Amino acid sequence: MKNTASTASRSTASRKGSGKQRAFPLSLLCLTIGAFAIGMTEFIIMGLLPNVAQDLGVSIPQAGQLITGYALGVAVGAPLLTVFTHKIQQKKLLVLLMCIFIAGNALSVVAPTYGLLISARILTAFAHGTFLGVGSLMATRLVAPERRAAAVSVVLAGLTIANIVGVPFGTFIGQQLGWRASFGAITILGIVSLLGIIRFIPVLEQGAPANLGQQFRNLVRPQVLLGLLVGALGTGSLFVVFTYITPLLTDISGFAEQSVTWILVLFGVGVTLGNIVGGRLADWKLMPSLVVNFGVLAAILALLTLTIGNPILGVATVFCWGVAAFGIMPGLQIRIMNMTREAPLLATTSSHSAFNLGNAGGAYLGGLAITHTGLISVPLYGAAIAALGLLGLLLSVATERKKGLPETADGTETVPVH
Repeated sequence: MKNTASTASRSTASRKGSGKQRAFPLSLLCLTIGAFAIGMTEFIIMGLLPNVAQDLGVSIPQAGQLITGYALGVAVGAPLLTVFTHKIQQKKLLVLLMCIFIAGNALSVVAPTYGLLISARILTAFAHGTFLGVGSLMATRLVAPERRAAAVSVVLAGLTIANIVGVPFGTFIGQQLGWRASFGAITILGIVSLLGIIRFIPVLEQGAPANLGQQFRNLVRPQVLLGLLVGALGTGSLFVVFTYITPLLTDISGFAEQSVTWILVLFGVGVTLGNIVGGRLADWKLMPSLVVNFGVLAAILALLTLTIGNPILGVATVFCWGVAAFGIMPGLQIRIMNMTREAPLLATTSSHSAFNLGNAGGAYLGGLAITHTGLISVPLYGAAIAALGLLGLLLSVATERKKGLPETADGTETVPVH
C-alpha cells in the first residue's frame, strides 16, 4: 500500500506540473551536452590511436587498451560509484560526476606517459555510467509522466549526436593540433555542461534515500537481472557488427576507405532518429514496442548479410539498422526504472555497465566470427544475439503475466513491496 500511495502521489504531482512541462525544459539540454561530451570521450580515441601510439612510444595494440580500459572502467565504476554516492542529492551528484569527468579529461591532456593516460581514461569512465543513470532518472522527473521515455531519449541523444558530429570533429582537431587538443575540447564541453547543471537543473525533492540493502535487493531480482541481460544483448548485437563495419563496407561492399566516413555519418543519423522514435514508442506502449523493435533489429541484421554485397542496398540497410539498434535504448532504460521504482539508482546505473559489457562482448564475438566463419558472417552473429534479446523479453513478459502483476496509471507494471 505504501508503494502504491507513493506512486500515486508522484503521478499526481507530475500531472499538476505537466502544464508547465509540455515542452522539454532547458535543463534537459545541460544533461544532453554532458552525454555528448561523454560520447566523444568514449569513441574519439578510435580515430586517434596511431597518433597516441606514436606520441607515447607504444604499439597500436597497446594504445587499443585505452578503449578496453575505458569500457571496463564504465562496467565497474557505475555500480561502485553509485554505492558510495547513493545518499547524495541528485543535483549535487551530477555536479560531482561532471567534476570527475572534467578532471579525467584534463589529466588526459597533460598525461606524459601511457600509464598515466590509461589511469586518466579509467577515472573518466567511472563518471560515465553513473552520470547517464542519474541523468536519465533526473530527466524523467523534469517532464510529465507520459513523456518519461522521450525525456530519456533526449539525454541519450547526446551519445548519438556525438558519433555524428563530435567524434569526426574531435578527430579532425586531434589530427591537426595533436591528440591532446581533442581531450582539451572535451574538457571545455564538460565545463559548459557543469555550468548548465549548476544554473538550470532544479533541486528536486527526493525524500529519504533508499538504503543499500534495498538497492541491492532490487538489482538482484530475477526480472531486473533479465532486463540487464537483454540490454547487454541489445548493445552486443550492435557492436558485433559496428566494430567491423569498415572492413565490411570496404572488402565486401567495395567502397573506398574515404567513403566509409560518410556512410558512418548516415548511420549516426539513423541512430539519432531511432533514439528519438524509440523514446516516443516506449512512452506509447513500452513492452510491445520493445518486442517489435528487437524482432525488427534481428531481421535487419540478418538481411544485411544479403545486402552488404550491393553498395546501394547495403547502405540503405545500414541506415535502417542504425534506426533499429538505438530504438531499443530509451525503452530498456525505462524498463529498468519501472521494475525498481522504490530504489532505482543502482539498477539504472548498472544498466550502463551491462551495455558496456555487451559492447566488449559483441566486439570479441565479431572477431571470433571473422576468424572461424569469415567476415560476411558477422551480421548473422549480430542477428542471433538480437534474437536472444527478443527471447529474453518474451520470457520476461510471460513471467509477469504468470504472476499477474497489476498496472499503474501510466501503463507500466508495479513492483511488489518486499
